[in-house]
Amino acid sequence: MVGYDPGRDVRRQGEVRVSERSAADRLLAVLAAFDHEHPALSLTDISRRAGLSLTTAHRLAAALTAWGALERDASGVYHVGLRLWEVAALAPRGLGLRQLALPYLEDLYEATHENVQLAVRDGAEVVYIEWLSGRSAVGVHIRVGGRWPLHATGVGLALLAHDTPVAQEEYCAGPLPAFTPYTISDPARLRRALAEVRRSGVAVSERQVTLDALSVAAPVRGPDGDVVAAVSVVVPQETAQVPALTPAIRLAARGISRALGWRPVHTSPPK
Repeated sequence: MVGYDPGRDVRRQGEVRVSERSAADRLLAVLAAFDHEHPALSLTDISRRAGLSLTTAHRLAAALTAWGALERDASGVYHVGLRLWEVAALAPRGLGLRQLALPYLEDLYEATHENVQLAVRDGAEVVYIEWLSGRSAVGVHIRVGGRWPLHATGVGLALLAHDTPVAQEEYCAGPLPAFTPYTISDPARLRRALAEVRRSGVAVSERQVTLDALSVAAPVRGPDGDVVAAVSVVVPQETAQVPALTPAIRLAARGISRALGWRPVHTSPPK
């Protein structure tokens, strides 16, 4: 599987001369050097991945370590620190939504015993804010805090399908990286997939990230009716039964939506 690196755009700032970068830019570049594939970095690694001189990387890493954003082990290798996790946990879209959603996610897990995920949108990507792993479920390349492009995941399709037509066209016009031969990488095919999500109310993503997995996702709505998140179940592709999974996923999405304050609009029959 082709790796996906959400920090690459930040690290491209290293191509700009250091003198043109603010102190905040350099600090963020150091933090962005860490990702799921690189959770532990030497000072040389940080310098290279952040596009900074070794001296600058050392100074910034020391400052971040003193504050608690980074931790340095006995061998001199740096890791993300607990202080940064504490700050990230304050994000309202993550913490508050997760707390309200967790009972419904647990119910969905008990009904399926498969991987259950909750995600929100951040630009052109989804960010996973909760994940319950099935005991014998299919392996997935997902973790809490992980990111994937919208078009390659069930939760991403559910989120994108309920954005404005203009925003959907902007996304379709952008790069659509493929991670397997089945990833939607053609704009016309993506438009058809989004239309099907709106028609059916669920998004089905089959073998788009890994060849052995299929996900079914449903949108979660906020108090004003806008889609603010998506919930999904990931199952083995060869045994997937989408019609059997759909009611439980819809029920979970509806329960989370109600917990967030959403109420369905009932139209009165004509008199």
